[in-house]
Amino acid sequence: MTEVYLSVGSNVGDRLANLQKAIQLLNVPPKIDITAISSVYETEPVGGVKQDSFYNIAIKIVTVLTAQQLLNHLHNIEQELHRRRLIHWGPRTIDLDIIDFGHQHIKTPTLTIPHPEMVNRQFVLLPMREITNQKDPYYQQLDHLLNETPDHNWLRKIYGREVFSWTNKK
Repeated sequence: MTEVYLSVGSNVGDRLANLQKAIQLLNVPPKIDITAISSVYETEPVGGVKQDSFYNIAIKIVTVLTAQQLLNHLHNIEQELHRRRLIHWGPRTIDLDIIDFGHQHIKTPTLTIPHPEMVNRQFVLLPMREITNQKDPYYQQLDHLLNETPDHNWLRKIYGREVFSWTNKK
């Protein structure tokens, strides 16, 4: 089993419902077990495209899927939730990104891990740190990256983790 961190965001339609539906769809395969979900953060969009703010969360899972199999599954979820890729960094109903896959370094034509933009995104680092055990060395790395990130866009916690309590399998 590989421990994986995902970043999930939405800024079109009912953003909270989109996040909840993505979690529900992620929870379907028996090869994925959700172990932690962060609070929901409302965040300023990046990339210069005029659009509404995002709701963002981090999810920690364990899986026996390969990184490419997981990416394919995430793309299927995005399609089911009507993600349209019209503008780079543009509005989207749902965005599911693999940020870390077992602390491996992976570079293929379709996938780069760790995610190349993670160090430039408070909305990725803060929720990930929230769901990482403080005794885990990865927590210290996330804390350092968060303190060093050049990202100074606004973000605020708007819902605690309790909004996802219904998703736990346990």
